[in-house]
Amino acid sequence: MTDIDTQFLERCIQALGRALTFLQDSEPDSIEYEMYRSACIKEFEIILEQSGKLLKKTLKPYFHSNKAADKLIFKDIFRQAALHSIISLEETERWLNYRDNRNTTAHDYGLGFAEDTLKVLPQFIMDAKSLVIAIDKQNQHD
Repeated sequence: MTDIDTQFLERCIQALGRALTFLQDSEPDSIEYEMYRSACIKEFEIILEQSGKLLKKTLKPYFHSNKAADKLIFKDIFRQAALHSIISLEETERWLNYRDNRNTTAHDYGLGFAEDTLKVLPQFIMDAKSLVIAIDKQNQHD
């Protein structure tokens, strides 16, 4: 397996961390708060998608063919990662919840979606950083 490049994912995690810090330092009724909240939501979505794509690539050696791995959907990717001890069961459950958060509110870009998402961001950032480490560790095993 060729090394999986996590640089873009790491950059997005950094951007989310900074946006969240700026958001927390902003007045809730300010335009800055709106801008940083939007940035947080967008980075959350990008990280969620990138995480699934990179983890799918990481799982390919565990399948009889690349085609079999390519058929995995998001939640199955994370379940397989737990099955192969790439991430923990607890992390897997959180990733599935992050996806549910995204799917449940996919058409609700209002305040409810944003505020629900903002609540999970500190743990999400930690889980995303942990996932980068797990992927990098798998890179070293090949």
